[in-house]
Amino acid sequence: MPDEFSRYYADFLTGSYDCIDRIVLNGYFRLGYSPGGFRTWWRNLHQGADADLDNAHLMRMAGRVGRRVRGWAQANRVPVIDCAAGERKDELVPTYLPTSPDVTGVFLVLVGRAPAPIWDVTRSPKGHIVELARKRAQVNHYAFHIMDPEWGHIVLKMCGHPPFELQIILNGHEYVARQAQRQGIDFVKEDNCFTVVTDGAQLAKVADTLGSQDPVGHLSQLCDRWAYTSCLGFALELAEQQQTDFRYDYAVYQVEYSRNLLFKQGRQLDQVFQGVIDRSRGPLDLQTLKTIFGRRSRPRRQAHHPPPRIEAVLETPTYDLTVFKLHFGKLTVKLYSKGEHVLRSEAIVHNVQALGVGRSLAKFSEVVQRLHALLERFLNALHCIDVACIDPGLWDTWPLPSQLGRTRVGGLDLDKERLRHLMQAVMALAPVPGGFRLADVAQHVNQLTTDAAYTLRQAAYDLKKLRAKHLVERIGRSRRYEVPAEALKAMTAVLVIKDKVLKPVLANLGTPLPHPQPVQASPLDEHYLRLQADLRTLFAAIGIAADSDRQSVVVVA
Repeated sequence: MPDEFSRYYADFLTGSYDCIDRIVLNGYFRLGYSPGGFRTWWRNLHQGADADLDNAHLMRMAGRVGRRVRGWAQANRVPVIDCAAGERKDELVPTYLPTSPDVTGVFLVLVGRAPAPIWDVTRSPKGHIVELARKRAQVNHYAFHIMDPEWGHIVLKMCGHPPFELQIILNGHEYVARQAQRQGIDFVKEDNCFTVVTDGAQLAKVADTLGSQDPVGHLSQLCDRWAYTSCLGFALELAEQQQTDFRYDYAVYQVEYSRNLLFKQGRQLDQVFQGVIDRSRGPLDLQTLKTIFGRRSRPRRQAHHPPPRIEAVLETPTYDLTVFKLHFGKLTVKLYSKGEHVLRSEAIVHNVQALGVGRSLAKFSEVVQRLHALLERFLNALHCIDVACIDPGLWDTWPLPSQLGRTRVGGLDLDKERLRHLMQAVMALAPVPGGFRLADVAQHVNQLTTDAAYTLRQAAYDLKKLRAKHLVERIGRSRRYEVPAEALKAMTAVLVIKDKVLKPVLANLGTPLPHPQPVQASPLDEHYLRLQADLRTLFAAIGIAADSDRQSVVVVA
């Protein structure tokens, strides 16, 4: 448990494990993506001639793929389902999943239309090719659902038009489950998650091998094992593949990396997770929070579980499913509960290009490392906000002027709304991978304020104040900034004290309500009411009156 969040709640856990979850690879025939290359491939396929390279023959080739798929499926009793636009294909698959773990090969084919770049041929009246260009069109895609002996359920989706683009969808939990079974590790896996593990340390070692192995050899062997026989064979026979030297190259498109915390009791999971959401929703500027209510409440103790199973389970959640999600462009971090007592945090890259490390399969390990670092940055920031603390000397030092290099800057007066909005913006941007820019701060403050526009010049001046107090640091010589962990805890504590302690307690303190006790008071309301009653007694004893209209107070120890 390398991150601070997992370490802080370690006493409530039976174990934890990291796992690469969803992996999406793109397969492409490099020669078929340029006009000259595609024309060369066509000539190799037709004995050096391209007289029949036109849209009609291209459509005939695509139609032949569909006929071959349906004919083979009928002969081998494999169901082929035509899916309508917008239909959830993942909801159809569980019905057809093989029940025997020894089944291998294609067990289902889903056919659906989706946009794809296809070749468009324009010929002159004399029959010469004038233009060979790519255009996007809605065409048939064939999703072959396959049971692999090593990876379990995988999906290879092929476009019916040349150059027959391929997409490979894998699941790391399926791979880890197969490897764990071979090593004799007992576990219960439900809905893409290990809910009960007898040896968490050994399972974590098995999961780590997925990211540490050579991806070029490990993943490319898997793709080659099924791409040429189970998919491309319907478009080009084996002899035609060899004749045209048709070979797929593979690139990483999407990856999900998760950290799973196994709680001892489901009730403890609920209390911890709901408390984290309540304390961090405001500072992280969480706009939406999705909760799917289940049929049961989580038990206090672990229930009796059925024997281990490999297949994924898609159903209405038995227990409440709350999803905590933050987006950073093409990157997403999530925190949500899984099953009875699993809390999962996830880092997702929707397009590997956003990481700037390259998309080739050789970069897979580096992509995983970047997602690991992103997940730890998110969890550490979440911990700093969840468990905020404040140095006793901050109340005295923050309002004083400071020195930043040769520049003297003013102190931090938190009675000013602009500085409070600045701190809220910096706290919300703390988990951003790679740090945040000055423009991000200005944009975020403008979303918080209703006054005049907050300019970049004002943001630069205010950010200097935070840098002088070591609340924000510049990343190297770049124009990006990050928030140290202790500074994030201090800013969270100060704003929580001001917004969640001083303001609610002092509200209506001078004029007590005739019926201050609400009909259904929450535990937090009861704390506020008791504090208000005690403060009225204290103020009466020392002879002062509370002014509930004031937004700032001075607390004398």
